[in-house]
Amino acid sequence: MDTESRIRQQIANHALLLYMKGTPQFPQCGFSAQVAHILTHCAAQFAYVNILDNPDIRATLPKMMNWPTFPQVYLKGELIGGCDIVTEQFESGELKKMLLEAQVLGEEAAFISAD
Repeated sequence: MDTESRIRQQIANHALLLYMKGTPQFPQCGFSAQVAHILTHCAAQFAYVNILDNPDIRATLPKMMNWPTFPQVYLKGELIGGCDIVTEQFESGELKKMLLEAQVLGEEAAFISAD
């Protein structure tokens, strides 16, 4: 499977997907850490891809989605944005509403690797 197909499949197969540097348990950049913390704080059920372990995805995804930076958050197949946007949506309460409507909230946060 080529990289673009793999990315499209990951986005289609996971209601909430975070492309990040590192993992939620061990983020490798401050922006990725902040987004993972926000999603965890919201008790979101999400998948993640560590782009540091996937250089093909790291190179391809920004071109595919016309979004140059990481992390990138996808909800129901749509790009929400990166750290700044997710943080603004969290602070305004909009993110929690979006996650509730998408039915990706649980009693506590849970995450799995999308690889």
